Amino acid sequence: MTDKSPMGEFGARKLKIKRQRFRWSDKYYKRRAYKLDLKADPLEGAPQGRGIVLEKVGIESKQPNSAVRKCVRLQLIKNGKQITAFLPGDGALNLVDEHDEVLVEGIGGSQGRAMGDIPGVRWKVSQVNGINLNMLIYGRKEKPKR
Repeated sequence: MTDKSPMGEFGARKLKIKRQRFRWSDKYYKRRAYKLDLKADPLEGAPQGRGIVLEKVGIESKQPNSAVRKCVRLQLIKNGKQITAFLPGDGALNLVDEHDEVLVEGIGGSQGRAMGDIPGVRWKVSQVNGINLNMLIYGRKEKPKR
């Protein structure tokens, strides 16, 4: 009999407590409450992040495509985590060197996941040493000499 919901004039407190307890069976509430998605995110919820290039890597694309996608391994400045970021554009790999400072943003896959045929890559490079990567690719600007 105690399992039934209270119906009376003074049942609100009990209803509220029951509802709070039941919310934990909702998987989306639980993930939000434990902040699991923020913990798994190397940028910690930020839209962009800066990092230092450690090495250039080529990642093979998934089936049915066959290509080597040009990427960089980098270490984020804010927390020291290492991530892999895609270099969009033709010849972008020649414009990025080791120890360059790059700005990364999400690559645009669903729910912050990898996009297209690049496995495990969730980020793309948008700036190199403070200059837009597109401007460098099209030759409108030059990379500053250090």
